[in-house]
Amino acid sequence: MPVSYPLWNENVPHFNPDYNQPAPEMTYYPAENPKGCVVVLPGGGYAMRANHEGEPIARRYNELGFASFVVSYRVAPYRHPVPLTDSQRAVRMARWLAPTLGYPADKIAILGFSAGGHLTVSTVEHFGEHPAPVDEIDRISCRPDAGILCYPVVSLGEYTHVGSLHNLLGEHPDKELVKKLSGEISVRPDMPPVFMWHTADDPGVPVENSLYLAAAMRRAQIPFELHVFPHGPHGLGLATGIPGIEEWTKLSAIWLESLK
Repeated sequence: MPVSYPLWNENVPHFNPDYNQPAPEMTYYPAENPKGCVVVLPGGGYAMRANHEGEPIARRYNELGFASFVVSYRVAPYRHPVPLTDSQRAVRMARWLAPTLGYPADKIAILGFSAGGHLTVSTVEHFGEHPAPVDEIDRISCRPDAGILCYPVVSLGEYTHVGSLHNLLGEHPDKELVKKLSGEISVRPDMPPVFMWHTADDPGVPVENSLYLAAAMRRAQIPFELHVFPHGPHGLGLATGIPGIEEWTKLSAIWLESLK
């Protein structure tokens, strides 16, 4: 039975009641004898969170032997750094809850679709950037042990999804912030390994987002696995019934289990 946990019980950072969004939370989907935990960030252009990229994904990973959380991170009119603050806290919470919920605290993966993929890239690259801790959970590492990117927005430059860019950084974004939050530029040698998949003719988020990130990780000698499927629209989610692509969850589970 799913159980929801608030990311903060009180003093929610950056909370604005005028935005008419509830305080962020994460919903837990248990698995029997879990091999690890997958924290899911649905896509939606930083304007909303797509339902088909939330609970169905969590339940699929349960079937594959992983506990899961779906994060209700904040979206526009909230701007950066609010979504990243939420995703970092979600990783900390997942690690903090591990002894209670029974999955390994050192096998926490974060997974995101589209703009949620961008938030995932930011989380695997910008861990450790946090103001003074407000409670004991904030003292826990927010570095994920792995990242899974599904047709992700990676770049905020030439190949970006403009709607995601504007919803995250505004109509006239700061150039240095655009650079910092472009995942292919901010690869770091201590980031975790990444699994990613895309379709070559994705009309919403160009495949170059995944290709350029993979190339940057290769240069930095960071392990990754990349699958580019020849055809498919944006926003496929589980891709149920689409030959080849629908295997992505199984492929990612095999990859997760291969990590040391």
